[in-house]
Amino acid sequence: MEKDSTIEEKQAWEKWIESRDTEVGNQLIKKHMSLVSFHVQRISVGLPKSVSRDELTSLGMMGLYDALQRFDPKRDLKFDTYASFRIRGSIIDGLRKEDWLSRGTREKSKKIEATIEKLEQKLMRNITAQEVAEELELPVDEVYSTMNEHFFANVLSIDEQMNESDDKESQSFSIRDDKTLIPEEKVLKDELVQEMSVKIQELNDKEQLVISLFYKEELTLTEIGSVMNLSTSRISQIHSKAIFKLRHSLEKVI
Repeated sequence: MEKDSTIEEKQAWEKWIESRDTEVGNQLIKKHMSLVSFHVQRISVGLPKSVSRDELTSLGMMGLYDALQRFDPKRDLKFDTYASFRIRGSIIDGLRKEDWLSRGTREKSKKIEATIEKLEQKLMRNITAQEVAEELELPVDEVYSTMNEHFFANVLSIDEQMNESDDKESQSFSIRDDKTLIPEEKVLKDELVQEMSVKIQELNDKEQLVISLFYKEELTLTEIGSVMNLSTSRISQIHSKAIFKLRHSLEKVI
C-alpha cells in the first residue's frame, strides 16, 4: 500500500513538473498541509494572543505554495524537508514585517530584564519568576508570557540581521550546510551545547522532558500533552517556566 502511494506521488510530481496541472498541484498541497499546521503550532508558542493562528496559517500556506513552485524532485532532498524551510521562513518573515511585539510589551520586558539583573546582583543567585513578579507587583503568568514574547522577538531580530547581511540575490530562504563548521566554530558550539546540557539538568523532571520533546523530538505542545497526559495549557506553562530558567543560556546558543 505504501509502495503504491509512493508511486502515485512520484507520478503526481512528474505531471506537476511537466504541465503545472492545477488539480495535481492542489493534491500535492493538500497532502502536505500538515506541515503548515506543525510549524504554526511550534512558532505560535510564546507569541501574543493578538497574533491569530489564521494569520500564521496563511503565511505558512504561502511558504508551502512557494516550495511547490520551486522544488526539483531530481535533487537529493525530500520535499517535506525543503517545504519546512520555506514554510517556517515565510511565517517568520511575515511576523518580522508586521512588528507584532507592542511598545508596551517591549517596555515591560525591559523592566523585567532590569529587575532580574538587579535581584541577581543583590542576591548573588538565579532568581525566580515569582520573585520578579513580587518586585514589580505583576502576576507570575504575565512575567512568563512577557519574557517568552521578548525571547521570540530576539530570535526574529537575529534572523533579520542575518538576512540584511546577505546579498539581495541570496535573500531567499536557503538551506544552510551546518556540517561545514570551521574549527573555531565547532569548539564554540561544543562549549555551548555542553553548557546547555548542564543548565537543562538543573530543571525539574517535567521541565526537562518538555524541553527534550519540544526541541529534540520536535513534538508540538498538544502532542507532548498527550505523551505526558497533561493539558496543552499545562504543557505551555511548564515550557514557559523552563524557558525563563534557561533564558541566558538559550540566548547565548542562538
